[in-house]
Amino acid sequence: MILLDTCALIWWTLDPKKLSSKAMEACKRMEKSEGIISAISIWEIGVKIKNNKLDIGMTIEKYTELLYLLGYLKIIPVDEQIWIRNLSLNWKHPDPADRTIVATAMVHHTSIVTADENIKLFFDKHIW
Repeated sequence: MILLDTCALIWWTLDPKKLSSKAMEACKRMEKSEGIISAISIWEIGVKIKNNKLDIGMTIEKYTELLYLLGYLKIIPVDEQIWIRNLSLNWKHPDPADRTIVATAMVHHTSIVTADENIKLFFDKHIW
């Protein structure tokens, strides 16, 4: 099982050429088993759409529906366990979405597919 960060999710679903070869391999393995994303990624994509910083060619509702239909990608709700782990991170990075994605990976004992340098410097279990 792997966790896709928000950018990896967008690239994997809409522009896979932007993924590194290692990230692409991980996503192909995920398609045969299971992958997860944090629900905060849905929020983050929705905010970018709402602020006209991202155009995915559909509403966030439709995009989320299509993610569910894949069958091998699970959207993990941000529960109190993840929020508590987020708060306990010894990481000065202020981005709540990045912190929540890392906390989700920790709680679920999985690696993150990410190109984000801040995440890669903090969290050893990354794929890119």
